[in-house]
Amino acid sequence: MERTKTIEAAWENKEHLQDEAVQAAIVSVINDLDQGKLRVAEPSRDAWKVNDWVQKAVVLYFLIRPMEVSEAGPLTFYDKIKLKTNYKQLGVRVVPPAVARYGSFLNKGVILLASYINIGAYIDEGTMIDIWTIVGSCAQIGKNIHVSAGVTIGGVLEPIQATPVIIEDQAFIGSKCVIVEGVRVGKEAVIGANVTLTASTRIIDVTNEGNPQTYRGYIPERSVVIPGSFPKQFPAGQYHVPCALIIGKRKESTDLKTSLNETLRAYGVNA
Repeated sequence: MERTKTIEAAWENKEHLQDEAVQAAIVSVINDLDQGKLRVAEPSRDAWKVNDWVQKAVVLYFLIRPMEVSEAGPLTFYDKIKLKTNYKQLGVRVVPPAVARYGSFLNKGVILLASYINIGAYIDEGTMIDIWTIVGSCAQIGKNIHVSAGVTIGGVLEPIQATPVIIEDQAFIGSKCVIVEGVRVGKEAVIGANVTLTASTRIIDVTNEGNPQTYRGYIPERSVVIPGSFPKQFPAGQYHVPCALIIGKRKESTDLKTSLNETLRAYGVNA
């Protein structure tokens, strides 16, 4: 509780950042994030609890850190945040040139292909982050998830947002998806390639005849989702606006490790 109050006070008055005790409190938060002892958001019953004071600590960390040169083999970086190390001890596989910033947490069995993981992100055990994927600051990625190639998962620091993106356990995120602005993807959901999800994106369940249900900012558990569009009238005429379509539910008989193609074929959709 004392550390929380210290961070909140420094957030309101940046002059406190000159105090060594305040700096030590901020550094301790980042250390705990790096080791998975603390999370920006954590599951609480049927909801998620966001620790916004932790997000503030991440932002304040940038303000107290000097620019430094760091090296990884022939690569040279000049930044305020050092890179994670000790992957062997963590039980994490990292394929060059994947980069994870210090202050992100990678649980045992995580695989990083050539991807980028920002500070504050939490990636749970058994998850694979595919090539050219970005996991933004403070994003929460669950267990046994496949995040496919070219996916963008937004962060919360630029600008500060109340809720990080949350991808729950055993979901599948198809290639070139964009998930930002605090969207939550429920457990075991399958998101088809090229789906864009923002806080305002219409997510339309088209499985009930004549009675579509619309969500925003949340994909229900086990949903199978593809890109779609709907007509909207503008002063210049009618145009089609992007949306996401829930076309079914993942079957109980489906292997949780099934490919995206096989899951979408069950609904007559080409990946």
